[in-house]
Amino acid sequence: MTSATRQHGTPAAALPARLIATDLDGTLLRDDKSVSARTVAALAAAEEAGIEVFFVTGRPARWMDVVSDHVHGHGLAICGNGAAVVDLHGGPGAHRFVKVRELARENALAAVRLLREAAPGTVFAVEQTYGFHQEPDYPKLHMEIPDTVLPAEELLAPDGPTADQPVLKILAYHPSLDPDAFLTLARLAVDGHANVTRSSPSALLELSGPGVSKASTLALCCAERGISHEEVVAFGDMPNDVEMLTWAGQSYAMGNAHPDAIAAASGRTVANNDDGVAVVIEQLLAGRG
Repeated sequence: MTSATRQHGTPAAALPARLIATDLDGTLLRDDKSVSARTVAALAAAEEAGIEVFFVTGRPARWMDVVSDHVHGHGLAICGNGAAVVDLHGGPGAHRFVKVRELARENALAAVRLLREAAPGTVFAVEQTYGFHQEPDYPKLHMEIPDTVLPAEELLAPDGPTADQPVLKILAYHPSLDPDAFLTLARLAVDGHANVTRSSPSALLELSGPGVSKASTLALCCAERGISHEEVVAFGDMPNDVEMLTWAGQSYAMGNAHPDAIAAASGRTVANNDDGVAVVIEQLLAGRG
């Protein structure tokens, strides 16, 4: 029987869990992007026990079909690393944006300029509420055809072709830099114009509005429900989960997690392919008996 452990010297949360916040890729999802039957059962059992479940992901809303069959209760998800709260009940292609925390275009343009100077060769893509746009040299990293192909400065221009929708995040890719080195460099270069993180194994960064993260949007959602951070159990595996893992009263890094996520979490569970989220949920529910 697999089990989760809390890190040495970290006390267990004093309050019972009222909300589970889980990342998707590398965490809830197996590597083949499936949700195991064990995990589906654990999520349903948590909701039946009165614990809300939030999917908290870097994915855009249009990529949430991987969990659309597993929406229980309120059906809300935090997408784009905190840039949007989305109601999934409409199903793929019919999601409703409940909250949008956009990246201002002047901030986005400044971040692009500073990153081009700090890391020559960086190429960009732009995520919006209902669109995806990229530069001509941006590689085929995603499962879709871009709506527009233009330099980032034109995509982000106040009167440009994408001006009708808010910008949720910018993607910045470098063909040769080490991913963690690129993240460190970018955080220094962007200097407060955007929040910079990453969730990809490649040198692909994600830039959101200043102060926008999984944790800050989750905190807003919890405050609206009268839920304290001590009553939240969070799961994650990558640097874009660090703030959320630090904020939650109980948090678990996956067995396959990045070192930064492991350092931020109060506990550790087994890998995503071994149903690490389900392992913890089962233990939590058993403890409530």
